[in-house]
Amino acid sequence: MTTIDRRHLLVGTAALTVSAALTTPAYAAPHRPSELGEAQPLDGRAFPAYDYTRANKLPREMTGYWTKSFDVAGTTRTAKVYISAETPVRSYYTVIAVPDGAGTAEFLQSSGWRDVADQRQEGLFVLEPGPGGWAGAEAEAAYVAAAMAFHQGNSYFSIFGEHYLVGYGSGAPVLEAWAVANPLRVIAQAYADSAGLSAEYLASYAAREFDGQTPYTPVDLPAGLRRIRYDETVLPTWYLHPDPRSSAASVAYWKHANDTVASAGHDGTLGTVYRQRPGSSRWMTSHAGPISKVAVQEHRADPRSRTTTRRIVDFLSAYTRYENSFAYGNALYERADFRRLGVEVHTMQVAGFVREYLVYVPRSARRRAPVVLVWPGDSQTDKVFMDATQWWKVAEREGFVLVVVCEQYSRTSVVVSHRDSLTFFRQLRETITARYDVDPTRWYSTGQSAGSQVTQNLAIAFPEYFAAVATTSFPAAPNAAGTVSIDGVAYPAAGRAIPNYMIYGYGDIQQFVGTLWDDTANLTDSWARYHLGVDGLTLADADTTAGRRSGFHDRFQTWTWNAPGTAIPIFKLTRNLYRSHNTTAEEPPLLWDFLKHYSHEVGKDGAVTRYYSPSAFGRPGDRRRL
Repeated sequence: MTTIDRRHLLVGTAALTVSAALTTPAYAAPHRPSELGEAQPLDGRAFPAYDYTRANKLPREMTGYWTKSFDVAGTTRTAKVYISAETPVRSYYTVIAVPDGAGTAEFLQSSGWRDVADQRQEGLFVLEPGPGGWAGAEAEAAYVAAAMAFHQGNSYFSIFGEHYLVGYGSGAPVLEAWAVANPLRVIAQAYADSAGLSAEYLASYAAREFDGQTPYTPVDLPAGLRRIRYDETVLPTWYLHPDPRSSAASVAYWKHANDTVASAGHDGTLGTVYRQRPGSSRWMTSHAGPISKVAVQEHRADPRSRTTTRRIVDFLSAYTRYENSFAYGNALYERADFRRLGVEVHTMQVAGFVREYLVYVPRSARRRAPVVLVWPGDSQTDKVFMDATQWWKVAEREGFVLVVVCEQYSRTSVVVSHRDSLTFFRQLRETITARYDVDPTRWYSTGQSAGSQVTQNLAIAFPEYFAAVATTSFPAAPNAAGTVSIDGVAYPAAGRAIPNYMIYGYGDIQQFVGTLWDDTANLTDSWARYHLGVDGLTLADADTTAGRRSGFHDRFQTWTWNAPGTAIPIFKLTRNLYRSHNTTAEEPPLLWDFLKHYSHEVGKDGAVTRYYSPSAFGRPGDRRRL
């Protein structure tokens, strides 16, 4: 049963939907699976073949228990991987440093970690001590670096890109040391029976500053901007029974990083809790607010206890994070609980392939609710984007139906990208319209990167499909022949207006950066030239050439064009001065604030009539024809 309010569902279902189910509850009754047995080697193993029988799942041949070896200064070290039978592409993984003396398979089984992975449809990456046990945080740095490099980039499985860390005993400081050195890549961490790190090690990273380098275009950070330090990276942390004599420096480090209050509260499970300070100015929570905490449970918790594992998972999985390579775009958020929210996970046959998509109908959605269709970026699955963009929070607050598309296997069997997008959209529109009480005049499309390209191409070739579009980080424009390519097929530009908004980053892909007023012509200029032309506007019709500034640290620089002879915005562009290519969850509310004001009607002859409502159709009779 879903938790969707029955008033949203219409009689009957669409024949195109193959299956529909919620994600498995985080803690179903233990199914007592068979013992893990011997781990199978990944060394020398061929990469898995494509498995088109699955939608957004890793190939079946990769599920199970694996071992990978590493040569570290002449010594062979190993790490284990556990992939549950239903682990999707780009899943969350928990990185575990097992305690000294523990057999990894037995520990994963007895502690319940294997069950957690199966029930949550996630993966485990397990660091193991050498023959003489864990040698200490700094001595193990080379091993951890080698293992994590493999974990973060290989063709056997793919990961969300941010990690949950759990360390036990002497393995805890080893993993914590990696977190201190790589804080942008950690969502949350928990350490049991840890001695902590030395003050000297912590100090060696604390004052390091993040610069403007990105994987794409460098961000020119203003001279007066205070740089983010490593020890200002907000990272939720829980210590279970730490050594009080040696862990004080670690606890103090993370309390500072999380900008916690001085006075602690008490929680029956977490112990002493230091919550992030209200009004905290940390970059990583500038949008989500003070959601982080540092907790210290003084009592010992049995590391092999399933109750201990469940509590650790509850702590960690309350959080998610996105953007692991650029600090000023990195952010901590609340993770979506699919079961609590009632998110539906569906599959559908599209052009002969099984495809997945998510539907979220929040309780705030009323009859004839608007629909926002989300196209993730290249390699970004529907589940990744549900959390990374926080569109679900906007839907919850604003009462629209959220539909998130998943892609299909592309460059390897563990990576996805867009294909058959036009066919997929047409089927989805029919399915969603048949199954849910939605407003056919208020379909909106958005997307990031390659997903933005899909939306923008549809807006050019088929503007009648949507009331408005608003995307991030990929413009599109007709080529010299006046066409755009969708799924490898050329479609002529319709030459008809559609309300359009795009946000991109200062440090974005080189083809997109700069402004419309600089001397460098790129794809953003071509995109603007096409839409301004069909809108009957020119560059000079912008509200300002400098751009209006807003947001945290005035990060948004925005230009707006109104429809000729009106005060109705029809074209809009924002440059985010403090991000690279990846979007941030601060942007979807801006996109929705643009989209929500538009509706459209398509006549039998194909003619499109568009409307603008200042109240976003909240006040009867205030809509105006564009």
